[in-house]
Amino acid sequence: MVAPPKRPGENPKRQELRMFIDIPSELEAALFDLPLPTWKLDGSFLATSTMERYRAELTAIPRFEETAATLRHALTGEGGGYAVLRLGSLAKELGTDGDRFLRIATGLAAEVAVPFSPFPRWPLWKDIGVKVDKDPGKSSGIGYNAFHMDLVNATLPPDFTTLLCVRPDPLGGGPSILSDAHAAVARLSEGCRALLAETAYHYGTFFDLFGVGEEYKPFPILDGSEPGKGFVRFTAKMLERSELSPAHAEAARELAKELVRGQVCFMLQHGDYLIVNQRRFLHGREALHSGQETVPVAERRLLLQLFLRARADDGAAA
Repeated sequence: MVAPPKRPGENPKRQELRMFIDIPSELEAALFDLPLPTWKLDGSFLATSTMERYRAELTAIPRFEETAATLRHALTGEGGGYAVLRLGSLAKELGTDGDRFLRIATGLAAEVAVPFSPFPRWPLWKDIGVKVDKDPGKSSGIGYNAFHMDLVNATLPPDFTTLLCVRPDPLGGGPSILSDAHAAVARLSEGCRALLAETAYHYGTFFDLFGVGEEYKPFPILDGSEPGKGFVRFTAKMLERSELSPAHAEAARELAKELVRGQVCFMLQHGDYLIVNQRRFLHGREALHSGQETVPVAERRLLLQLFLRARADDGAAA
């Protein structure tokens, strides 16, 4: 379970472990036998009726509300910003190729914010498999996936991005990396921060999206009214694929260095469910192990991605 935020002088490695949340045995046993109904969508968002039904079913289970509160604290409390729910036993018992396990994961996610899919052509949960012929730096590629926030060029990017590990890399590569974006910004010079706050950055294309506002181009990397608040609209790919002025590019490179300097790194295992507060942390992935072409497609690393939108009356993600 997640303990209170780190105290001065406390071992940072210990603090990292607090973001890993084990499901209490009483709760886990009850979830094995809980047949949540099929979800319904309102547009691309999980319907309110589904969230209410899931909450009613789940809160009747011993220690569910305690676990949900622990999860929310890890994501939005002081010093928090990401969490990993350890759902491996549930994944093994229920299987990840059926609906029961995904309904439970969706119900847990709905305790944080509203699940939705910004991609009308994709289901609520989007597959992220491994394709050896893709750009290695893409989420479905085999190389280093540098620090970024998802949908960086949308006026309303998802408040939370989540990744459910169905299969880790069988060859042992691809650990997740996360970094406290605001802590990285705080270590930069005042002049560097001033450049990052200018509306001078752009990356990617914008089409066929739902629930994320309009295209934001150009945008500031520091997109908040006060220091330590708001999104840090950064993707390391902009350094290679966007035409930036030398000064703005150098400021972005300095931020990239600080993100790497402050990163945490861990391997997601079968059933691990990573949730990232995009207003606080950026994420990425180390390269998969070499030899991916020798692994059958059906045995390669597989993640499922789900996005969350903070409720209008919920300032917890800020």
